[in-house]
Amino acid sequence: MTAIRVLFLCTGNSARSIIGAALLRQMGGKAFEVYSAGTHPKGINPYTVRVLEPLGIDLSAERSKNVFEYTGEAFDYVITVCDAAAEECPVFPGAPERIHWSFIDPAAVEGSDDEKLGAFKRTLREMQARLSTFVPVARRRAGERGT
Repeated sequence: MTAIRVLFLCTGNSARSIIGAALLRQMGGKAFEVYSAGTHPKGINPYTVRVLEPLGIDLSAERSKNVFEYTGEAFDYVITVCDAAAEECPVFPGAPERIHWSFIDPAAVEGSDDEKLGAFKRTLREMQARLSTFVPVARRRAGERGT
């Protein structure tokens, strides 16, 4: 069975798309080939690293990427995780299924360290909930297609 190719896309590729991709790699295992990018990448937010570390997810080899690095690549799913990215999402070959999950940008939250970290933890929990439904559905569909 061929791995299910998924691209997570947001504006900055600093928090939401990075968290989604990291969680899908962990939750979906080898059944998924996972990427993330931004329409205007600005580097990985330190809170993204902090919220994923307790799950054993190491981002030291990751970097913030521009969506245009994936021009011409085929994906089974393109998941936009912010409204701006959904509007700017380019067309990919092979007509991937486009899914839009609107998450509040945790990087935009102001306040104390605890408040900022809390916003990232909330995003993490919400993504885990979405992915717990997405993973089995995507696996089942891939099995039906024979991929």
